[in-house]
Amino acid sequence: MTTKGAPSPWRDPVALLAAPAVIYLLVVYAFPLLWLFMKSLTGPGGFTIQPYVSFLSDPFNWRVVGNTLRVAAWVTVVCFVIGYPAAFALARAGAVLQIVMLVSIILPLSVGAVVKAFAWQIVLRRDGIVSQTLVGLGLWDEPQRLLFTETGLVLGAANIFLPFMILPIYSVVKLIDPRLSEAGATLGATPLYRFAHVTLPLTLPGIVSGVAFVFSMSVSMFVIPSLLIGDRFQTLSTLTGRSFLLMRNEQLGSTTAVILLVLAVSIVVGSTWLARRIGGSTT
Repeated sequence: MTTKGAPSPWRDPVALLAAPAVIYLLVVYAFPLLWLFMKSLTGPGGFTIQPYVSFLSDPFNWRVVGNTLRVAAWVTVVCFVIGYPAAFALARAGAVLQIVMLVSIILPLSVGAVVKAFAWQIVLRRDGIVSQTLVGLGLWDEPQRLLFTETGLVLGAANIFLPFMILPIYSVVKLIDPRLSEAGATLGATPLYRFAHVTLPLTLPGIVSGVAFVFSMSVSMFVIPSLLIGDRFQTLSTLTGRSFLLMRNEQLGSTTAVILLVLAVSIVVGSTWLARRIGGSTT
């Protein structure tokens, strides 16, 4: 008795619908990245890994990597603290209010990051609304400038990336039956216990996805730090841009770009794997 093998996915007419997207990504994404990778390994004498050795042996470059990861981590934390309850409010709101909230969250995505960054320059300066508000609340004795500081960078970037935290969590929360928490209450569970053992585990896939989105974009942001904190605070993305645009050092720019890509891809791949494991364990 002969068994018929599984059909090739390329023989499936439905799979051919993905061909244009695959070709497009190969041309405008994969090939340029491959060129960057080969450029970083090419020296005057041919193949070499010296650019990576030189980069990783310089303490300044490790500070740049630390700046990149620290800012990305803080932006992710701020977005999560604000976005997690906002996702629940969005999922539990009435029809009209939900539409208004969705428009309020999605509409800012149509405004470019450059425009938002310039707007935050006005907000974060010494006479801006943030400084005036903190003085009015008594937290500061006198107005202070948040522009060109790491705190200002985190606030501006969190504002821009916040929708990418809210929407994945919202997409998971709206599938959770609100009666689950009520059932736990009838069994004597406290609100904290219900949140820790019912709500939080069910929302973990959305949390992981939101964290992956925000962290990967925060790691690779270029325009926002350039406008909100300037050249004195270097991240991997700004160092890459400076290498190509100012120093005309394509090998250094390619090396930093590859390292940045490895960090971003590692976060996305790791979070995808984690989300699948969490999703499988909660079903």
